[in-house]
Amino acid sequence: MPGRSLKTRRAEARESAKRGKPKEAWSRLKLKELKREVRRLEREGDCVAAATGKVREFLTRTPCTSLDRMLLAVGDGHGNAAVISVVRVGFRSKRQAKEFEKVEAVQGSGDVRPLEIAAVLGIAGVEMTGLHYQSRPDGYGMVVAEADVATGHVDRGTLDALADVAAYLPVK
Repeated sequence: MPGRSLKTRRAEARESAKRGKPKEAWSRLKLKELKREVRRLEREGDCVAAATGKVREFLTRTPCTSLDRMLLAVGDGHGNAAVISVVRVGFRSKRQAKEFEKVEAVQGSGDVRPLEIAAVLGIAGVEMTGLHYQSRPDGYGMVVAEADVATGHVDRGTLDALADVAAYLPVK
């Protein structure tokens, strides 16, 4: 794939993710998955407990039916790595999911917190900024993916591509 633009590799990686092939998706972006952790809703109140700001207020008024969170680290083998958070919040209707997305999409409105990066992946000092973000509807749910640099240098275009591709991965 030398010579292929990031735009082309991103589109190909997204298609691999849609087919449930994460290893292939990351390789199209010249990366490898280093670690992965998935957690599912344990109690009905978990959505509210995991949320902040206006997102938390929304989930208090509109309870979720499911919450799946995945945290991954990907790297290029040369010391450059990124952390990716994927959250799928399920609701009773597509309308509720769409309303959730409207609140979630506003920068600074709050969030469903990702899994604890240091505890889960063993990478300290990494914060999710929300600057490299992608969301998409998924049936009665909404999937939100965010990516940020863990170590070394990962450019903004690649971080955006990581969030885009991760939004299509199965959360499992």
